[in-house]
Amino acid sequence: MTESIFPPETREVFAAAYPATPAKLTHNLLGHDLLAIEALVCLAEALPEGEIEHNPGALPIGIKPEDVPKSSLSVSETIRKIGEAGSWVVLKRIEQVPAYRDFLHAILGQLKDIVEPRTGAMMQLEGFIFISSPGAVTPFHFDPEHNILLQIRGSKVMTVFPVEDEAMFSAKVHEDYHLGLHHRNLNWFDGYAAKGTPIAISAGEAIHVPVKAPHWVQNGDEPSISLSITWRSDWSYAEADARAFNHVLRKIGLRPASPAAFPARNTGKAMAWRAIRKLRGAA
Repeated sequence: MTESIFPPETREVFAAAYPATPAKLTHNLLGHDLLAIEALVCLAEALPEGEIEHNPGALPIGIKPEDVPKSSLSVSETIRKIGEAGSWVVLKRIEQVPAYRDFLHAILGQLKDIVEPRTGAMMQLEGFIFISSPGAVTPFHFDPEHNILLQIRGSKVMTVFPVEDEAMFSAKVHEDYHLGLHHRNLNWFDGYAAKGTPIAISAGEAIHVPVKAPHWVQNGDEPSISLSITWRSDWSYAEADARAFNHVLRKIGLRPASPAAFPARNTGKAMAWRAIRKLRGAA
């Protein structure tokens, strides 16, 4: 893939926003063969079962993972009938299929010159495809990766919240998340609504989502296909490891400061946590 996926004006907007600010972008991926419905059915059949998440679409903004009901249709049936299935499907880590790995790497390769001078090498490149029925809701959550969500078909509104607002989510919530003690879905209170910024996108548009920015998504009135391209960086790993080290400090009665926002590197705490992990592995 050699053609320009991101127009020059989008690269300018992304460069001004990355890595800390949500931003609306545009892209040139409409009509790509790998993103057609039948290609996505084949992708679903090629991926390991554990890499497919399949949920009813009529979910509340905030829901515990154990409360999400099971869908009655198979994944292939849901994708083919997405207009009336009342569901949403996520095909995770699509790079496990060679054609999609090449596709993902080609897209992200066009952003390396902006990304790497700021947050370090692009690592753990992963792609996720969302196929959603009209009106479907992706509940309130956050993610540890740098992320751009590209809309391929239909429309949706993502409501994004401030990353560092500990009045919404305490430092402990972040720490538990990075230690695998907290599901990505977050508790929702109606008082949060005023803090969110809704960003509407249609086919050919995209959203840059900063690391750990809480958000929820609602589909428009048509079936939707979205491609989420994600990566980790030295900076994002350091933030996660500093959170984990703070958990250790909190357990011994200290009240550690939260990791500092970009451009701070959080190197000291990150290195301390990595040393602890190494010692535990050697024990």
